[in-house]
Amino acid sequence: MVSPMAPVLTSPLVSTQWLADHIGADELVVLDASVMTDGVGTAMQWQGARDAYEQHGHVPGARYADLVDDFSAPDTALPFTRPSAERFESAARAVGVTNTSTVVVYDDSVGEWAARLWWIFRAFGFDHVAVLDGGFSKWRDEGRPVRVGPLRHGGTAPSAEPFLAGEERPFWADHDRVLRAVRGEEPAAVVLAAPPSVLGRDHPGVVPGSTPITTDDVIDPETNTLRRRAALAEVFAPVLDADEIVTYCGVGSAACVDALALTVLGHDRVKVYDGSLAEWWRLEPDMVAS
Repeated sequence: MVSPMAPVLTSPLVSTQWLADHIGADELVVLDASVMTDGVGTAMQWQGARDAYEQHGHVPGARYADLVDDFSAPDTALPFTRPSAERFESAARAVGVTNTSTVVVYDDSVGEWAARLWWIFRAFGFDHVAVLDGGFSKWRDEGRPVRVGPLRHGGTAPSAEPFLAGEERPFWADHDRVLRAVRGEEPAAVVLAAPPSVLGRDHPGVVPGSTPITTDDVIDPETNTLRRRAALAEVFAPVLDADEIVTYCGVGSAACVDALALTVLGHDRVKVYDGSLAEWWRLEPDMVAS
């Protein structure tokens, strides 16, 4: 008996047409990674968007992936701290992912939550994963089918097949790595991905020496997709020659949009500062960007 074949990915991104063409394919797992936010800057709060997924709709067959709890480390001082390998394996199994799956992730925002989950999968050695370019808003605006309500019985059942994470790759930067970059001890281009509208007006200083390249710069507001390669290359021109690029934002989500864009451009030495400003503001409250 021939085993079913998963759809093949050729890019970190898939289009809405690609997804429409492959919905229902064997081994395809579609994940809605949306997160609800409230407030700005240090007052921002987050919660899972499962209710919105069920009540406002989702891509047919998509399963809800909870980034706030399941795909983050519990009982930590910082929101959205990346999970351990064991927790990641458990969360991935719970949404039906196996080691032979092809995974497509989307959200109902500008792609920051989808990119965050995409980055986590890849950090644990799973490369059969892509972000839906334009996300749920583009899918919905194109008049494509939307399902309201929870999946039917079995749709969210944990996979009976094993799922094992690979060895964690060096995709993350910690506070000390960022400090070394700031001090010139281990050079890196440090890129701020959070737009001013998210940080708010009154907030502690950002990382000194940062180059602001925000989601507003890399996402086309008319289509909600990443800008085309030539436009991205122009936006990232100030940092593309750096041997290593560290991206950060408020909690390490928008930073993953920049990481996604840099991956599209072929830059393979990118790290996401996992703690981002949530940690920086706690540990370096008096360090002011020059």
